[in-house]
Order: sequence, then structure tokens, then C-alpha cells
Amino acid sequence: MVSPGSTVDPAEIEKFRRMAEEWWDPRGKYRPLHRLNPVRLHFLKDLLCRHFGRTPDGDRPLAGLRLLDIGCGGGLVAEPLTRLGAEVVGIDATARNIEVARLHAAESGLAIDYRHGAAEDLADGSEAFDAVLALEIVEHVASLDAFLAASACLTKPCGLVVVATLNRTLKAFALAIVGAEYVLGWLPKGTHDWRKFVRPSELEAGFRAAGLVLAETSGVSYNPLLDRWSLGGDLDVNYIAVATKA
Repeated sequence: MVSPGSTVDPAEIEKFRRMAEEWWDPRGKYRPLHRLNPVRLHFLKDLLCRHFGRTPDGDRPLAGLRLLDIGCGGGLVAEPLTRLGAEVVGIDATARNIEVARLHAAESGLAIDYRHGAAEDLADGSEAFDAVLALEIVEHVASLDAFLAASACLTKPCGLVVVATLNRTLKAFALAIVGAEYVLGWLPKGTHDWRKFVRPSELEAGFRAAGLVLAETSGVSYNPLLDRWSLGGDLDVNYIAVATKA
């Protein structure tokens, strides 16, 4: 049972429970995330190295950094960040996702601290992270403001909160829902609810309310001819926002 005030939306959890077995199939229901992952990881590695004064060259440039991956799913981001040297805690409200993530990490010889739960379950002051990652998750939570408040509580002073999400625009409705779910069949129908997409202005307001300061944004665009994602200035559909904690 979900407790009152929880950021967990039970309907959203059930959607992802049904797809949990396919996390590591690059041609399955999570194909879009597999295609998107190299761009996300490039952005995160560059951001973390810049912010924390690390040299990106070398095998483990993120060594010594403690990262929290909220809504970690099967571990598509947690695993490569661990290989880059970071100490990663992955948390997900879908129990089956955590089971899949633990199994795959063990098979890959990676030590990742995976936990079943929600962001607010950790936000009691006992843990803090250099960076909190919320990638493709805020459009599925019950309360954006409560989620960002919990994320801020979990972030060390001068740390980062990184959010990747979808903008609530007609273009996003056409591409991310009609195109991706109904025309191309990349995702099961009903994966996204356009009404829960988050405009950059709403996200920035949520950051401010949580005591965070927006530092940068980047658009993430898909080129269907090249079947490739890239970073840029177009925030109309997918975008990443980075906030700092004073």
C-alpha cells in the first residue's frame, strides 16, 4: 500500500512491472532507452567531471563520487556510472525492476547498492549524495514538488540534481505519444500521460521551492533518418535540467 504523501503513483508502477523482464533487451520495449543511453551517459560524465573538477580521461574519472539513481529501472545508467568509478545507489518503486537490476549487476561483476522504495524513503537526513539523478522519472511521479523536495534533501551542499524529462508541448504529444507509442510502437500504448509532462518553467519553479538553483538545460533530440539521439538547444520534447544545491 502506498502511504499518504508518497510520490509513488501505483498506476505508473504497474505499467513498469509488466515490462520489467525486458530491461536489458536492446530490441525490446526499452529500445528507446538503449538508443538514448549513450547521449545521457556522455552528458552525465561531462557534467560530473566539470562540476567536481575531474579529468574525464582515464578508466575511473568518477571515483570518490556517491550518486543516487532514482527510478533506476534495470540499471541502464547505474551500471556504466559504476564502471566509471562512482559509488551508485539505485532505487526504484517497482520491486521486479530491482530484482532484474541486482541479477544483471551480479552477472556483470558490479557492486551496486540497489534498493526497493521511493525517494522519500531515503530522505530522512541519514544519507547524502554528490549528485541525485532523476532520468525519465518525474513525468511518472504523483507529486513533482514532493519528489524534488526529497531529491534536494538527499543532495549534499554544492551537489547536483539532474532531471531528464518530457516537455508538455503539442510537439511532445505528437512525437513521444502518438509517434512513439501508436505509430512506431517503440513503447506500449499508455506508457506516458501527456498531462504529466513537465514544462521547463514548472521544473525551475519546483527547483526553487526545493531550495535548488537551475544551472543549465539541454535539449535531447532524435533524428529518425540516422536513428540517433543528440544534445542541442531544442527543449520542445526531451530535455535535461541540472540544478545545484547551495
